[in-house]
Amino acid sequence: MTRHTPTDAGRAARLDRLSTDGKILMVPMDHGITLGAVQGLADIESTIDAVTRGGADAVLTQKGIAPRVHPNKNGAGYVVHLNASTSIGPDADDKRVTGTVKEAVQAGADAVSLHLNVGNQHEPKQIEQLAEVTKDAREYGVPVLAMTYARGEGVDSTDPEALGHAVRLGEELGADLVKTGYSGDAESFEHVVESTDLPVLIAGGSKGTNRQTVEMVRGAMDAGASGVSMGRSIFQHEDPEQIAAAVSAVIHDDASVDDALMAGGFEG
Repeated sequence: MTRHTPTDAGRAARLDRLSTDGKILMVPMDHGITLGAVQGLADIESTIDAVTRGGADAVLTQKGIAPRVHPNKNGAGYVVHLNASTSIGPDADDKRVTGTVKEAVQAGADAVSLHLNVGNQHEPKQIEQLAEVTKDAREYGVPVLAMTYARGEGVDSTDPEALGHAVRLGEELGADLVKTGYSGDAESFEHVVESTDLPVLIAGGSKGTNRQTVEMVRGAMDAGASGVSMGRSIFQHEDPEQIAAAVSAVIHDDASVDDALMAGGFEG
Protein backbone atom coordinates (compact mmCIF):
# COMPACT_ATOMS: atom_id res chain seq x y z
CA MET A 1 0.00 0.00 0.00
CA THR A 2 1.28 3.49 -0.87
CA ARG A 3 1.23 5.66 2.20
CA HIS A 4 -0.42 9.06 2.27
CA THR A 5 1.86 12.05 1.66
CA PRO A 6 0.64 15.63 2.27
CA THR A 7 0.55 17.81 -0.83
CA ASP A 8 1.27 21.11 0.93
CA ALA A 9 4.97 21.81 1.35
CA GLY A 10 4.87 23.02 4.96
CA ARG A 11 3.08 20.00 6.31
CA ALA A 12 5.31 17.63 4.33
CA ALA A 13 8.45 19.38 5.57
CA ARG A 14 7.34 19.20 9.19
CA LEU A 15 6.50 15.50 8.85
CA ASP A 16 10.03 14.92 7.57
CA ARG A 17 11.39 16.41 10.80
CA LEU A 18 9.65 13.65 12.76
CA SER A 19 11.15 10.73 10.87
CA THR A 20 14.21 9.14 9.33
CA ASP A 21 13.49 7.85 5.83
CA GLY A 22 9.79 7.69 6.69
CA LYS A 23 10.28 5.61 9.85
CA ILE A 24 9.56 7.09 13.26
CA LEU A 25 10.79 6.53 16.80
CA MET A 26 8.85 9.00 18.91
CA VAL A 27 9.09 9.23 22.70
CA PRO A 28 6.02 10.83 24.29
CA MET A 29 6.75 12.44 27.66
CA ASP A 30 3.47 14.20 28.35
CA HIS A 31 2.83 11.84 31.28
CA GLY A 32 3.75 14.52 33.81
CA ILE A 33 0.27 16.00 33.53
CA THR A 34 -1.25 12.55 33.99
CA LEU A 35 1.02 10.98 36.60
CA GLY A 36 3.14 13.79 38.00
CA ALA A 37 6.92 14.08 38.05
CA VAL A 38 7.53 10.33 37.91
CA GLN A 39 10.84 8.59 37.20
CA GLY A 40 12.32 9.92 33.98
CA LEU A 41 10.27 13.11 33.97
CA ALA A 42 11.49 15.04 37.02
CA ASP A 43 14.75 15.75 35.19
CA ILE A 44 13.12 15.67 31.76
CA GLU A 45 16.04 17.57 30.23
CA SER A 46 18.42 14.66 30.82
CA THR A 47 15.88 12.15 29.55
CA ILE A 48 15.24 14.09 26.35
CA ASP A 49 18.97 14.34 25.75
CA ALA A 50 19.42 10.60 26.35
CA VAL A 51 16.60 9.31 24.14
CA THR A 52 17.50 11.58 21.23
CA ARG A 53 21.17 10.59 21.48
CA GLY A 54 19.92 6.99 21.42
CA GLY A 55 18.10 7.50 18.14
CA ALA A 56 14.67 8.98 18.86
CA ASP A 57 13.43 10.98 15.88
CA ALA A 58 10.99 13.06 17.91
CA VAL A 59 9.78 13.77 21.43
CA LEU A 60 6.32 14.83 22.60
CA THR A 61 5.21 16.91 25.58
CA GLN A 62 2.53 19.31 26.68
CA LYS A 63 3.09 22.95 25.62
CA GLY A 64 4.37 24.16 28.98
CA ILE A 65 7.42 21.89 28.84
CA ALA A 66 8.64 23.35 25.53
CA PRO A 67 11.37 25.54 27.12
CA ARG A 68 12.87 22.40 28.66
CA VAL A 69 12.71 20.48 25.37
CA HIS A 70 14.43 22.61 22.76
CA PRO A 71 17.91 22.95 24.32
CA ASN A 72 18.12 19.18 24.85
CA LYS A 73 16.58 17.41 21.85
CA ASN A 74 19.72 17.24 19.70
CA GLY A 75 17.94 18.27 16.51
CA ALA A 76 15.02 15.84 16.90
CA GLY A 77 11.46 16.73 15.97
CA TYR A 78 9.00 18.06 18.52
CA VAL A 79 5.28 17.35 18.98
CA VAL A 80 2.92 19.20 21.33
CA HIS A 81 0.03 17.21 22.73
CA LEU A 82 -3.31 19.01 22.94
CA ASN A 83 -5.48 17.14 25.44
CA ALA A 84 -5.07 15.41 28.79
CA SER A 85 -6.50 14.06 32.01
CA THR A 86 -5.00 13.04 35.36
CA SER A 87 -4.76 9.67 37.08
CA ILE A 88 -6.26 11.12 40.26
CA GLY A 89 -9.17 12.90 38.59
CA PRO A 90 -12.73 11.59 38.31
CA ASP A 91 -12.25 9.90 34.93
CA ALA A 92 -8.85 9.30 33.31
CA ASP A 93 -10.49 8.64 29.93
CA ASP A 94 -12.13 12.08 29.88
CA LYS A 95 -9.42 13.95 27.95
CA ARG A 96 -9.87 17.72 27.94
CA VAL A 97 -8.29 20.22 25.54
CA THR A 98 -5.05 21.70 26.91
CA GLY A 99 -3.87 23.84 24.01
CA THR A 100 -4.37 25.02 20.46
CA VAL A 101 -2.49 24.53 17.21
CA LYS A 102 -1.46 28.19 17.33
CA GLU A 103 0.01 27.73 20.82
CA ALA A 104 1.87 24.64 19.63
CA VAL A 105 3.39 26.58 16.74
CA GLN A 106 4.37 29.35 19.15
CA ALA A 107 6.03 26.67 21.31
CA GLY A 108 8.13 25.52 18.35
CA ALA A 109 6.27 22.33 17.54
CA ASP A 110 6.69 20.46 14.27
CA ALA A 111 3.36 18.67 14.81
CA VAL A 112 0.47 18.34 17.24
CA SER A 113 -1.26 15.30 18.67
CA LEU A 114 -4.59 14.43 20.27
CA HIS A 115 -5.77 11.37 22.22
CA LEU A 116 -9.11 9.78 21.34
CA ASN A 117 -10.72 6.72 22.99
CA VAL A 118 -12.80 4.90 20.36
CA GLY A 119 -15.71 3.03 21.92
CA ASN A 120 -15.63 5.07 25.11
CA GLN A 121 -18.42 7.21 26.54
CA HIS A 122 -16.26 10.27 25.82
CA GLU A 123 -15.74 9.34 22.16
CA PRO A 124 -18.29 11.83 20.71
CA LYS A 125 -16.64 14.81 22.37
CA GLN A 126 -13.16 13.63 21.44
CA ILE A 127 -14.21 13.18 17.80
CA GLU A 128 -15.22 16.83 17.83
CA GLN A 129 -11.89 17.76 19.40
CA LEU A 130 -9.91 15.94 16.72
CA ALA A 131 -12.02 17.40 13.90
CA GLU A 132 -11.37 20.91 15.25
CA VAL A 133 -7.62 20.27 15.61
CA THR A 134 -7.22 18.93 12.08
CA LYS A 135 -9.13 21.93 10.69
CA ASP A 136 -6.94 24.41 12.56
CA ALA A 137 -3.75 22.47 11.74
CA ARG A 138 -4.40 22.77 8.00
CA GLU A 139 -4.38 26.56 8.33
CA TYR A 140 -0.90 26.45 9.84
CA GLY A 141 0.52 23.62 7.70
CA VAL A 142 1.03 21.49 10.80
CA PRO A 143 0.75 17.67 10.79
CA VAL A 144 -1.58 15.94 13.24
CA LEU A 145 -0.90 12.69 15.07
CA ALA A 146 -4.18 11.08 16.14
CA MET A 147 -3.73 8.73 19.10
CA THR A 148 -6.78 6.58 18.51
CA TYR A 149 -7.16 3.76 21.01
CA ALA A 150 -9.81 1.04 21.20
CA ARG A 151 -10.91 1.72 24.75
CA GLY A 152 -14.30 1.48 26.40
CA GLU A 153 -16.73 -0.77 28.20
CA GLY A 154 -16.93 -4.09 26.37
CA VAL A 155 -14.15 -3.09 23.94
CA ASP A 156 -11.10 -5.36 23.61
CA SER A 157 -8.15 -2.99 23.40
CA THR A 158 -6.09 -5.58 21.47
CA ASP A 159 -8.78 -6.66 18.99
CA PRO A 160 -7.44 -5.98 15.47
CA GLU A 161 -10.93 -5.14 14.19
CA ALA A 162 -11.39 -2.51 16.90
CA LEU A 163 -7.86 -1.18 16.40
CA GLY A 164 -8.41 -1.04 12.65
CA HIS A 165 -11.60 0.95 13.21
CA ALA A 166 -9.69 3.30 15.53
CA VAL A 167 -6.93 4.12 13.05
CA ARG A 168 -9.41 4.50 10.20
CA LEU A 169 -11.31 7.02 12.31
CA GLY A 170 -8.13 9.06 12.59
CA GLU A 171 -7.72 9.15 8.83
CA GLU A 172 -11.40 9.96 8.25
CA LEU A 173 -11.05 13.01 10.52
CA GLY A 174 -8.01 14.36 8.66
CA ALA A 175 -4.99 13.20 10.69
CA ASP A 176 -1.58 12.68 9.05
CA LEU A 177 -0.33 9.94 11.38
CA VAL A 178 -2.12 7.52 13.68
CA LYS A 179 -1.03 5.78 16.85
CA THR A 180 -2.82 2.88 18.49
CA GLY A 181 -2.31 -0.13 20.72
CA TYR A 182 -0.60 -3.32 19.56
CA SER A 183 -2.74 -6.37 18.87
CA GLY A 184 -0.11 -8.76 20.18
CA ASP A 185 1.40 -10.25 17.04
CA ALA A 186 2.46 -9.28 13.54
CA GLU A 187 -0.16 -11.36 11.73
CA SER A 188 -3.14 -9.74 13.43
CA PHE A 189 -1.60 -6.26 13.32
CA GLU A 190 -1.43 -6.40 9.53
CA HIS A 191 -5.19 -5.86 9.51
CA VAL A 192 -4.71 -2.66 11.54
CA VAL A 193 -2.07 -1.31 9.17
CA GLU A 194 -4.19 -2.17 6.15
CA SER A 195 -7.19 -0.32 7.59
CA THR A 196 -5.71 3.08 6.78
CA ASP A 197 -3.53 4.78 4.20
CA LEU A 198 -1.75 6.69 6.97
CA PRO A 199 1.53 5.73 8.70
CA VAL A 200 0.68 3.67 11.79
CA LEU A 201 2.66 3.87 15.03
CA ILE A 202 2.20 1.58 18.01
CA ALA A 203 2.00 2.66 21.63
CA GLY A 204 4.41 1.13 24.10
CA GLY A 205 1.93 0.41 26.86
CA SER A 206 3.16 -0.84 30.24
CA LYS A 207 6.89 -1.24 30.70
CA GLY A 208 8.15 -4.75 29.93
CA THR A 209 11.55 -6.42 29.75
CA ASN A 210 14.09 -5.27 27.18
CA ARG A 211 13.35 -8.33 25.04
CA GLN A 212 9.58 -7.88 25.31
CA THR A 213 9.87 -4.27 24.23
CA VAL A 214 12.07 -5.06 21.24
CA GLU A 215 9.96 -8.09 20.23
CA MET A 216 6.84 -5.92 20.19
CA VAL A 217 8.53 -3.35 17.96
CA ARG A 218 9.85 -6.07 15.66
CA GLY A 219 6.34 -7.53 15.31
CA ALA A 220 4.79 -4.17 14.53
CA MET A 221 7.40 -3.37 11.89
CA ASP A 222 6.97 -6.83 10.32
CA ALA A 223 3.26 -6.04 10.04
CA GLY A 224 3.98 -2.85 8.11
CA ALA A 225 3.91 -0.25 10.88
CA SER A 226 5.91 2.94 10.34
CA GLY A 227 7.34 3.02 13.84
CA VAL A 228 6.45 3.56 17.46
CA SER A 229 5.38 6.27 19.87
CA MET A 230 6.70 4.66 23.02
CA GLY A 231 6.77 6.43 26.37
CA ARG A 232 7.28 4.67 29.70
CA SER A 233 9.14 1.70 28.22
CA ILE A 234 11.81 4.17 27.15
CA PHE A 235 11.78 7.22 29.44
CA GLN A 236 11.42 5.13 32.62
CA HIS A 237 14.11 2.67 31.60
CA GLU A 238 17.23 2.59 33.80
CA ASP A 239 19.16 3.60 30.68
CA PRO A 240 16.87 5.50 28.27
CA GLU A 241 19.63 5.98 25.72
CA GLN A 242 20.36 2.26 25.47
CA ILE A 243 16.75 1.13 25.09
CA ALA A 244 16.17 3.91 22.53
CA ALA A 245 19.17 2.61 20.59
CA ALA A 246 17.77 -0.93 20.64
CA VAL A 247 14.34 0.18 19.43
CA SER A 248 15.95 2.44 16.83
CA ALA A 249 17.94 -0.50 15.47
CA VAL A 250 14.70 -2.33 14.67
CA ILE A 251 12.94 0.67 13.18
CA HIS A 252 15.81 2.24 11.24
CA ASP A 253 18.17 -0.66 10.58
CA ASP A 254 15.65 -3.51 10.27
CA ALA A 255 17.58 -5.36 12.97
CA SER A 256 16.52 -8.70 14.41
CA VAL A 257 15.54 -8.84 18.07
CA ASP A 258 18.92 -10.23 19.13
CA ASP A 259 20.88 -7.76 17.00
CA ALA A 260 18.81 -4.87 18.31
CA LEU A 261 19.45 -5.88 21.90
CA MET A 262 23.15 -5.99 21.13
CA ALA A 263 22.93 -2.56 19.49
CA GLY A 264 21.50 -1.25 22.75
CA GLY A 265 24.28 -2.84 24.75
CA PHE A 266 22.09 -5.55 26.27
CA GLU A 267 22.78 -9.25 26.51
CA GLY A 268 20.49 -11.43 24.39
